[in-house]
Amino acid sequence: MTYEFPCPPADRERLRQLARRVADIAASPGMAQRRADWARVNGLRGGRPMIVVETFGANTELKAELALQCESPWARTIEGVMREKLFHYDFVKDDVILEPTLNVGTRITNTGLGVESVKHRGDTGDKMGSICWEAPLKVLPDDLAKLRFREFSYDPAAIAAELARVGELVGDLLQPRWRPFLWWTQGLTITAIDLIGLETFMLTMYDNPEGLHALMRFLRDETMHMLDWHEQAGVLFSNNRDEYVGSGGCGWTDDLPAKDHVPGAPYRVKDMWGLSESQETVSVSTPMFAEFVFPYQKPIIERFGLAYYGCCEPVDKRWEVIKQIANLRAVSVSPWSNVEKMAEFLGRQYVFCRKPNPAYISAGWDEDVIRKDLRRTIEATKGLSVQLILKDVHTVSNEPWRFARWVEIAREEIARVYGVVGALT
Repeated sequence: MTYEFPCPPADRERLRQLARRVADIAASPGMAQRRADWARVNGLRGGRPMIVVETFGANTELKAELALQCESPWARTIEGVMREKLFHYDFVKDDVILEPTLNVGTRITNTGLGVESVKHRGDTGDKMGSICWEAPLKVLPDDLAKLRFREFSYDPAAIAAELARVGELVGDLLQPRWRPFLWWTQGLTITAIDLIGLETFMLTMYDNPEGLHALMRFLRDETMHMLDWHEQAGVLFSNNRDEYVGSGGCGWTDDLPAKDHVPGAPYRVKDMWGLSESQETVSVSTPMFAEFVFPYQKPIIERFGLAYYGCCEPVDKRWEVIKQIANLRAVSVSPWSNVEKMAEFLGRQYVFCRKPNPAYISAGWDEDVIRKDLRRTIEATKGLSVQLILKDVHTVSNEPWRFARWVEIAREEIARVYGVVGALT
């Protein structure tokens, strides 16, 4: 979304003050060390774990911390981006990277798959809540005729205008860059289940296996088409710097873009991190996962330069299948995974992306429980390449200090095992 100028003088001054501070932090020696630390972990060189806290799920409880002061809608969108960065640096104190950039997020649109599910949501106000849906596909494979590949479009002129506006305002301090939301997962099952329903997906593996295979083939091919379009349109970027990648974490790495990428040339899918996961099939047996899900995920995720697999599902039960991904680099270790078993499986060959249980910070507050949970992970993974990622926090019981205290406890436990606190100076 873009907004019309002019931007009031008071708003301009506020934004420039914020931009100047972001630029100063980005240029600091401590931030340079943080970038090197991320490259170390994502490059499988071990050392102290990196810490990331996702706070956006609880933003409605951070009104004081993220309070906007600008008046114009356009200025407030930019102010919000910078205040979020500074909130992490000043208050949360995790290992999120600040770069001397300011993202412009004008979207790429698409025509959809030809059908849509009808969703019914619980009345929970501004909080996440229950949802059920009416799946549009009833009979497989017959109803696949209703589906079509998505067509994509964007407005280069609008993007250029927005980049120019931001450049005029703070371009001497921060570099404006276009960062549209491209996609999240290439896991396919979230889309399949939206189209036919969760229960139907499970039963169809038994009742109509060929119908389910036909659906998964369509989704695989449609996703390949989607990647082709983005590549050919030249709208990709190498998410190897401060970008959020996978199901949590920072993408900073020296291993992307691909070695044959020519500086200044358009980026390709193989210059990027990609994510695949299948949380929805957590109750599916490993043989069923290997037959109906993984064969369709594998050729997609292997198009990327580096692969990140998993989100909330316990992947230890599927490891023998998942490890077949040729470019696998990072693996999610959810609260429902066996930490010791995953440490043995991943060893020094993969990044151990640990997701502690968010209930420990949301539903209650017991520092002994939090410390014990973190200590177990840090001790079991000593010497490995580890990310500690606190995510899926949708409430902190209106006590934002919990985010910062969780980071403090994590650093204390890292210091106990590694002998260094690792906080940014």
